[in-house]
Amino acid sequence: MANDTHLAVLKRDVAAWNEWRAAQPAMRPNLSSASLRGLDLAKVDLSGADLSKADLRGTILSGAVMVDADLAGVNFFKAVLDGADLSRANLIGALFLNCGQLVATRNWQSSFRDPDLACGAPIPAIATRS
Repeated sequence: MANDTHLAVLKRDVAAWNEWRAAQPAMRPNLSSASLRGLDLAKVDLSGADLSKADLRGTILSGAVMVDADLAGVNFFKAVLDGADLSRANLIGALFLNCGQLVATRNWQSSFRDPDLACGAPIPAIATRS
């Protein structure tokens, strides 16, 4: 479940969230299973965040930074991802994500994703943890 404090800061506004993140660079936000449906989160810094199973239906994530984010099982129905950075993001089991949405992002080729989201690029192997 999402951390209530993290969720409250994010829902306040993107500028406040990005300032808060900059002040705590080592923190890994927990927004798992959060309902962020329909929010305007353009240019938000979600790098390293746990958004697994979050509801991002209709959410605007244009230019968002989601480097190393856990997006497993996220609902992306009608989400706007134009220009979002998905470097090494975990997209395994993402719902309603298609190649059109994916290729409109940046660095999507390095994201971990299901075979139906190959979109003409090799899928990187998930590193095993020792």
